[in-house]
Amino acid sequence: MRREMLRAKVHRVRVTEANLEYEGSLTLDADLMEAGAFTPYEKVDVYNVTRGSRFTTYLIEGARGSGVCCVNGAAAHLAAKDDLVIIASYATFEESEIPGHRPRVVLVDAENHVRDVKSAELAGARV
Repeated sequence: MRREMLRAKVHRVRVTEANLEYEGSLTLDADLMEAGAFTPYEKVDVYNVTRGSRFTTYLIEGARGSGVCCVNGAAAHLAAKDDLVIIASYATFEESEIPGHRPRVVLVDAENHVRDVKSAELAGARV
């Protein structure tokens, strides 16, 4: 049996722009993508902490060090500037791979720069 598991996430990144006129996707600072081992055009789920909305899109690499997190296209109806979002990617693992799997959890500061990268989450941990 195979299971879908959290591969990586950027936790509580601040939306810097919502651009309805763009064709689609989410533009994310290249430093954040690198910290989470994300790749351009990778499918991600976005969980809007501020509004409670959720959507699926893909990533486009933004300027390194810019702190950009721009929600583009139709998804711009589901997020606004200064909303806090979680960007998550999942991967499928064989049962034998699961015990050794640890997701990458990227924590950011108020300017969307990498504050820490962890390989685990604790139940009840607060930000």
